[in-house]
Amino acid sequence: MLKEREGYIPFAGYQTYYRVAGECQPGRLPLLVLHGGPGAAHYYLQSLDGIAEKYGRAVVYYDQISCGRSKTPPMPERWGCSLFLDELACVRTYLATTFGWDRLHILGQSWGGMLGMMYAIGEPWHEHGHEGLASMVVASSPASMDLWLHEAIRLRHYLPREMDEALAQADVDGDYTRPEVRAATAEYYRRHVSKVPEDERPANLHSPEPDPVGDECYHFMQGMSEFVVTGALSHWSVVDQLPTIDVPTLVTSGAADECTPLVAKQVADGIPGARWELFPDGTHWVHGEQPERYNAVVERFLEEHE
Repeated sequence: MLKEREGYIPFAGYQTYYRVAGECQPGRLPLLVLHGGPGAAHYYLQSLDGIAEKYGRAVVYYDQISCGRSKTPPMPERWGCSLFLDELACVRTYLATTFGWDRLHILGQSWGGMLGMMYAIGEPWHEHGHEGLASMVVASSPASMDLWLHEAIRLRHYLPREMDEALAQADVDGDYTRPEVRAATAEYYRRHVSKVPEDERPANLHSPEPDPVGDECYHFMQGMSEFVVTGALSHWSVVDQLPTIDVPTLVTSGAADECTPLVAKQVADGIPGARWELFPDGTHWVHGEQPERYNAVVERFLEEHE
């Protein structure tokens, strides 16, 4: 049976929840997982438990502040890249002092990959340093929100015309509750975000309860939908800073991912020596759709950089 540990890390006057799956066999470094959103929680990534089960590597998850079990009241005055980077540094310090894990790998999915890239870049994003970061997996993440938005709208145009128009109208009037908008959103998600609806996933791979503060965090950071970036991440970009990343990097994405091949290639081309693995038929949730293959690809990369 997989050994599990969980707890809370004091941060910013609140508590950051973490969960450790498995243990590290000799010669293995732990994998720290950064979830997406901003505003999601770690649950949808727990298919990575397979790395702990099959390969003897501890996998560490945490719910970013205001998300999942790291509960806070809404705090738009504090939400921003610097807060989440400070939290990542705090989590790393805790793992080093509590478990002796001063060296580790990072896997960041979607927004988590954006967070990982900023962490690996350092200044001007933060001043914590990234010593002990053995490697990084950037999973379905953009280096430019402008390109991400361009590609999302391009994919939306491939929907039936009435669906495309319904989503475009919702972004104008802000009404996402109409049945035709819900149907169009579901079809876009089925094609590009996850072939398996969240409510049809195994219980351990979706959030056990609604998370209104996490949703509010997403709206503040991103916007009201996949097709508008009006929040704090508007025009966010690390394209010009990617060449400064000195951490071995694997880029992963799915062929049908809303992180389109063009978006993923921009990351892979920009980071010196980065490797890119494109999974056929995969969407944004490719790690959950093809877990055995995905975990094997990630594990092989991690083993090269212990």
